[in-house]
Amino acid sequence: MRIQDIPFVMLKCLILTIIIETLIALIIGYRKKDILNVILVNAITNPLVTGLPVFFNVFYSVKTRNIALIILEVFTLLFEGIIYKKYLKEKKLNSFVLSLILNVSSYGLGLIINGI
Repeated sequence: MRIQDIPFVMLKCLILTIIIETLIALIIGYRKKDILNVILVNAITNPLVTGLPVFFNVFYSVKTRNIALIILEVFTLLFEGIIYKKYLKEKKLNSFVLSLILNVSSYGLGLIINGI
């Protein structure tokens, strides 16, 4: 990957994440404002989760990138869980369970779509 490709890869990851997590949230039964919250929270967390590991991979090593990715994913689960607990109107699931389901879904499907 060339350095100039990074913004396009990050945008692709963001769009895929928003599509996947929105669809899963709709399947679970969330609607309107709650879906908007899912989209907005991903607009905040996804660029960090996709951008920082690339930085670590370029300037350090794959091992450092993998460690950073694990830490960032855990942070994302917690952050999104807190946001969902505070702002989602419908309480169909525990906010941290919802965060886990959405993030595992988007990460897993993202791996499949991108050919792991």
